[in-house]
Parts: sequence; C-alpha cells; structure tokens
Amino acid sequence: MRRKDREIKDTKTMDEIVRACFCCRVGFNDNGEVYIVPLSFGYVSEGENRTLYFHSAREGRKIDLIARGPKVGFEMDTAYELVAHAQACSHSARFKSVIGSGTISFVTDNMEKEAALRQIMLQTTGKSQWSFSEAMLNSVCVFKLEVEKISCKEHL
Repeated sequence: MRRKDREIKDTKTMDEIVRACFCCRVGFNDNGEVYIVPLSFGYVSEGENRTLYFHSAREGRKIDLIARGPKVGFEMDTAYELVAHAQACSHSARFKSVIGSGTISFVTDNMEKEAALRQIMLQTTGKSQWSFSEAMLNSVCVFKLEVEKISCKEHL
C-alpha cells in the first residue's frame, strides 16, 4: 500500500469497516478476462481467519468460474464522500475500503449453508433470527471465500 498513513491494521477496526459494507465485488479470472460481480455477503471473523459467504442461483457464469478455479479477488467500500475543490485535479474523496484475495468454494453441507445464509441476512438486514426450510436450502447455491490476503484503507 502506497499510503501507509491510511492503512488500517487493527483487526477490530477492519471488521467494523467490513460490517458497514453492503456489497462485496468478487473478481474472477475467466481465461484472461476479468469478470467482476457485485454480491450481497455475510461475514465471519474468528481470530485471523475471515470468511465471506455469498448466495446465488445454481447456474450461471460465476458458478462455472467457481468450479473452474478457486482463486479470486474481492473489494468492498463504504462511507464515500466527494471532497470538491475549485480545480479539477484537486478533488479528493473520503472513504473506507477493503481489498483482498482468497479461495472460493461451494458450501454443500446444509448446516453450514443455513449458518451462511443467516450471516448474509445479518449483514443485509441487521437481524439474525431467520429460519430456512430444507426446500429453501436445496434451491440456493451458497459459496464461501476464505480470505488469504486482506488490506484495509481509510481516508477521512
């Protein structure tokens, strides 16, 4: 990171920034073409281990890409605010952002699927008391991104 003065290394602060985000953009390598998709997500942080959970339809380009190769990148941001200036190139922005990479895989165990969906709903709605029927669990594809590298930046 070029601007070390904006880097966040504190795990608690980093987790707070992730929890303030509502969209995670996941980047896939599709035979040399970058494919980025914005997704709702759930987040679990335990010590140094971080996992992002996602859900989608059971077919499509991202499902094919997950099956093809597990390495992905991700980005999320929050608190964006333009700082205008009289000169065009002097504009700036306030923001908090997180970027990283890791390994993505399908979640097939229904207990983990249900826990993942609860985390997604918690991130999206702030509520965790949701129930999911077996039919619901079987109709949705759930996948997780186990974070291997992460960096966080804040410019306020």
